[in-house]
Amino acid sequence: MVERISQRGAVEPFRAMEILKRGNEVAAQGRTVYSLCLGQPSTPAPSPVREAAHAALDQHQIGYTDANGIPPLRQRISEHYRDVYGTDVDPDSIVLTTGSSAAFTAIFLAAFEAGDTVAMTRPGYPAYRNTLGALGCVVQSIDCGPDTRWQPTVDQLDALTEAQGAPAGLIIASPSNPTGTILSAAELDAITRWCDEHGTLLISDEIYHGISFGEETASVTQFSQQHVAVGSFSKYYSMTGWRLGWAVLPPQLVRPVELLLGNLNLSAPTLSQLAAIRAFDADAAVELDAHVERYRENRTVIIEALETIGCRVIAPADGAFYCYADVSHLTDDSAKWAEKLLLEAGVAVTPGIDFAPDSTGTDDLDPQLDGSRYVRVSFAGAKEDVRAGCQSLIDFVGN
Repeated sequence: MVERISQRGAVEPFRAMEILKRGNEVAAQGRTVYSLCLGQPSTPAPSPVREAAHAALDQHQIGYTDANGIPPLRQRISEHYRDVYGTDVDPDSIVLTTGSSAAFTAIFLAAFEAGDTVAMTRPGYPAYRNTLGALGCVVQSIDCGPDTRWQPTVDQLDALTEAQGAPAGLIIASPSNPTGTILSAAELDAITRWCDEHGTLLISDEIYHGISFGEETASVTQFSQQHVAVGSFSKYYSMTGWRLGWAVLPPQLVRPVELLLGNLNLSAPTLSQLAAIRAFDADAAVELDAHVERYRENRTVIIEALETIGCRVIAPADGAFYCYADVSHLTDDSAKWAEKLLLEAGVAVTPGIDFAPDSTGTDDLDPQLDGSRYVRVSFAGAKEDVRAGCQSLIDFVGN
């Protein structure tokens, strides 16, 4: 028997998916599981999208598309940037991808060499770190806590550069996963200008745009056409399983990313592309904005439950659908605690170690920021499930 596995195959797990898998196993045993672990809306795609999908099945072959995606949807996304952000985005700079995940992989491959340093926040979305590591890049963490609202600052970037040189890339997310915090337009502008001055490619994860609770969400496209904006139909548009995302690219990356997408994926799902044009309809927006109001109500329920069990530090959750909370008064191992919570109370949450792993080298992580002290709780689900899950959480801690 031939046994071969590369180092890149030893990638760290995305623990939210591991918790989902474990929760499905528990549910298969006939037990009730309240899934507060994933950023997945509990609602289907908006009606106009579903209608368009039915029509496309009757009228189209549903074959491959160009690697960059169908022109009508790229044009419609361009119009979306004009309408929402007041910025002109060339449709030819937009590529459609198999979820935003495929966009990040293609961009990392197109922009960075093995050994390049790419900076990201800690806590931050684990798939950035894990994918970059699998591709041979060096991930530099920027520790972000309550003092910076869990977002990076220019001062932190200056300190990083003074110590190690400017990174080849910087990934930011606003609204953030796992904290839900939002960078103001002024903050995003300052970071963009810093990247311009230091030759650093800025990759702005904007997949949660549309889901905010009072704070405005700015796009990097408002400040520069030399960086990357990544969008998705999964979150606000409630289309996770349709696996469709996009990226707005600087001119020099369009062709390399197109070639990579053509080799890696051939094209994004055709049915999803044809249907997603209708996601921007006014009728769809009515449905989608109603979902945001439900998220707002669920957020209140989650925060009250977390406060009831004694959580003193909870990230502001300006947008997206997550609360990131310090549970160090209950455990010093959030992964084990989350497992026990699932098995004993049927509540699935994601351990913070997914987003803020402790370092293993000389880089010392402030214990107050260590992910083993935190959990991420999603409020994307149905109202009744969120309420019932919170009550089970409260009962679990009380017992």
